[in-house]
Amino acid sequence: MDKDTKFALLVLGLPILGLLYCGGIIVVLRNIPFAREHPLVIGFGVMFFPFTLAATIWIRASAKAYKKNEFMMKLEDKEK
Repeated sequence: MDKDTKFALLVLGLPILGLLYCGGIIVVLRNIPFAREHPLVIGFGVMFFPFTLAATIWIRASAKAYKKNEFMMKLEDKEK
C-alpha cells in the first residue's frame, strides 16, 4: 500500500470510524440501564479507549522516529 492510499484511508476512514463509535455510545446509553445509572463509569470507559489507542499510536511512531534518527546519527559519526 503506497502513501496516497494510506492517506486516503485515513482521511475517509477516521471520520467514519468516529461516527460509528459515537453511534455505538448512543446505542449503549439508550439501551442499557446500567449506562444511564452510572454515567461517570461509562464516560471514563468511553474516554479511556480512544485515549489509549491514540497514546499507543503516538508512542510507537515516536519510537520508530527515534530509532531512525539514532541510526542516521550513527551513520553520520562513521562518515566523520
